Amino acid sequence: MEYVYSALVLHAAGKEITEDAVSAVLKAAGIEPDTSRIKALTASLEGVDIDEAIATAVAAPVAAAPAAGDAPAADGGSSKEEEKEEEEEEVSEEEAAAGLGALFG
Repeated sequence: MEYVYSALVLHAAGKEITEDAVSAVLKAAGIEPDTSRIKALTASLEGVDIDEAIATAVAAPVAAAPAAGDAPAADGGSSKEEEKEEEEEEVSEEEAAAGLGALFG
């Protein structure tokens, strides 16, 4: 992950994401850079609009804990609507993960 973070730091700073730049960021963080991983990262980011990728990335929703006064349904189960919503969320998370995997290889 530190390799991806270094690319994001360079992007945020408005710098070009090159092998030397990524290596310098990693060294500054106290990490011994792996040249093959850096080459793979820079090659996978060629032609990628990082701003667009960040804007379209879907963050995984954070599930809130139920309030102390909330009791389970009287029938002992959840409604079909709640089950359907959970299934839709799972698909969304899988799609988001696939999109990010394609972005960073």
